[in-house]
Amino acid sequence: MARADTLPIERLPRAALLRLLAVLSLVLAPHLPRLPGWAAALVIVILLWRTAAALRGWPMLPGWMRVLLTIAAFAGIYLSFGRVSGQTAGVALITVMAALKLTELRTRRDMMVMVFLLYFLLITHFLFSQELWTAAYLLVSATLITALLIDANHPGGVLPLRVGGAMAGGMVLRALPLMVLIFVLFPRIPGPIWGLPADAGAARSGLSDSMSPGEISNLIGSEEIAFRVRFTGPVPPARERYWRGPSFLRFDGRKWDSGLRPLDLEAPMAELRGPAYRYEVTLEPTRTPWLFALDLPARVALPDDAVINADHQLVLNKGEVRERRLYRLQSHPDYRLQAELPTPLRTLALALPKTANPRSVALARQWRSETGSDAAIVERALRMFREQDFHYTLQPPVLGRNPVDAFLFDTRRGFCEHYASSFAVLMRAAGIPARIVTGYQGGEKNAIGDYWIVRQSDAHAWTEIWLAGRGWLRVDPTAAVAPERVEQGIGSALASAELPAFLNPALRNGFRFNLKARWDWVNARWNHWVLGYGPELQAEFLRRFGIGDWSDMILALTVLLTLALTVFGLLLLRRSAVSRVDDPPLRAWRRLQARLAKAGLPQHENEGPADYAQRVAIARPDLADAVRTAAAQYIEARYTASDSSADPNALRAAIARVKP
Repeated sequence: MARADTLPIERLPRAALLRLLAVLSLVLAPHLPRLPGWAAALVIVILLWRTAAALRGWPMLPGWMRVLLTIAAFAGIYLSFGRVSGQTAGVALITVMAALKLTELRTRRDMMVMVFLLYFLLITHFLFSQELWTAAYLLVSATLITALLIDANHPGGVLPLRVGGAMAGGMVLRALPLMVLIFVLFPRIPGPIWGLPADAGAARSGLSDSMSPGEISNLIGSEEIAFRVRFTGPVPPARERYWRGPSFLRFDGRKWDSGLRPLDLEAPMAELRGPAYRYEVTLEPTRTPWLFALDLPARVALPDDAVINADHQLVLNKGEVRERRLYRLQSHPDYRLQAELPTPLRTLALALPKTANPRSVALARQWRSETGSDAAIVERALRMFREQDFHYTLQPPVLGRNPVDAFLFDTRRGFCEHYASSFAVLMRAAGIPARIVTGYQGGEKNAIGDYWIVRQSDAHAWTEIWLAGRGWLRVDPTAAVAPERVEQGIGSALASAELPAFLNPALRNGFRFNLKARWDWVNARWNHWVLGYGPELQAEFLRRFGIGDWSDMILALTVLLTLALTVFGLLLLRRSAVSRVDDPPLRAWRRLQARLAKAGLPQHENEGPADYAQRVAIARPDLADAVRTAAAQYIEARYTASDSSADPNALRAAIARVKP
């Protein structure tokens, strides 16, 4: 193929331009919702204008107008994002500039620039999504861009769609085996090789780094998947499937937050007892450092870049979860955590605002005066939730200045965060250290695959209290009010009128439900074997074939790539030989070559048909018209015309007229 810097300066055929506009629209379409409104409108207007200009023959915009549009677009991106670099701002800038390039698109050289820009734009989609449908869309788009590349390098008019598409599809299909080889065998290096922009990855989703009334209940309407879990061996019962996330010590009367940095204190000692559950988590991007684990995670076989912090939460050493992540853990639901409580932590776990929620504080202190045992106070609080008129609902009334007092004594209607918060306040007021833990509870088994799906709708909050000799204990006051929430899931604990459609048990069957389960299974396999194919999974997979270290991987990759390229080369040579035998224009041209060679005018190896005809015309002016006509017919028949439009009789007649 010709290089961009050697292409002749010739106007672009209208058919090629329209195809370019169609493919550009396809590539830019997923980015449009991510652009500011004005930028998306500008891109659409330019695409429509350039299409109309191609169809009606309108002139291009003057140079000064293009310069003003470019400066205005650059300034607009900067004002909209506060910068022009990074994931969102950078992609927005290149999208708008690609559209502005259309305002000066006239020649094949311009088309080559746009083709390479399209390849780059295509890659940027992976910054926002790595789903299976995205990969399929990009594969189709890459094939169409390759067809444009073939058109840009084809002399004369554009190829028929069927011919260009077949050629591009063949090139992409031949590249797929090489792509798979490199993907499987190229060594995965732990940690990133290069840095991504600060805003790379998905937007923050899921749990927050604080908790106040209404925050968790807002997640219940989300069908978005938080993570998938595959157990190796037995699966814990529903009442033990608490997935530990951030915990909160500081309370300002309404909102809970951490109160200290996660690594300010050393991780507490945990005595793990009973059976261990081993499992693999595929976590969706969250833009937080949290890795969710079944309560309580063991320190064995932790991810290399993760630690257990002072709240016994699994977190990344640094950075955030910006892309889908796979990790393996071991957990023990039976444990004793931090048998000795440090004084600074005890102080934090007992602190309450001095004037907030006075009725709740007075009730707890009354219990303390009437009951000497901490365990008895805990049971008294749970009995109050269980026996009095409390309701578990997604639509609690608005709480006032003292939300715990209003909930316990007035409304008595709330979601998990209301029960966890009020229980923790009661415990602290009674002199029992307490904290809030948020995470997820439960999960549903995929009907097709052997794994569990934990959604944002499974978000949950519970309380941990510290008792002498027993350490931190999980107490879930929600289970006292709505035990079915823990045993059967959120869909069984709420009234049908409050449930989103995807949680309604009556709708969780039939064709549509089974189809969604199958599609999720396909996505889970994609996530595991493609997006989760990191150093650990690669080493585990290749060990099955006797490939144990990097040197073995490089050797296997080199040998297999050499074999693959050799096979492709032999196939191309065989195809070229066959095509020469079955190529009528080439056979006719060979006859002319032989005829002229006998007259002392052989064609040189580095000489094309047009140059050869020109040399013959100079040497034999009497043959000038005939040989130029024959060369033009040969080029038309062999390189420009399609199979259906080629006229072999015209070429044969032109060659017959050359009589040296």
